[in-house]
Amino acid sequence: MAKTRSRKQREHVLRNLGRDVTQFRGENGFSTHVRKTKTKQEKIISKDNKYKKQFRSGENPMELLFYLVNNHFATNM
Repeated sequence: MAKTRSRKQREHVLRNLGRDVTQFRGENGFSTHVRKTKTKQEKIISKDNKYKKQFRSGENPMELLFYLVNNHFATNM
């Protein structure tokens, strides 16, 4: 199998500097990225946006309901 570019670089550093960089992997025993819970306001906005996506943009759901009800009564009279 062919050597990857990163493996070639590791071997180059080992050969020239005498330092094995694989020994420095995973030194810190904790996660380095920040976890953050959503605030109450962010949760409300997220839920609000979720339910707004059910309707197509520019279409008011009440207009559609009004049209269907009026159409139903107009055909039955």
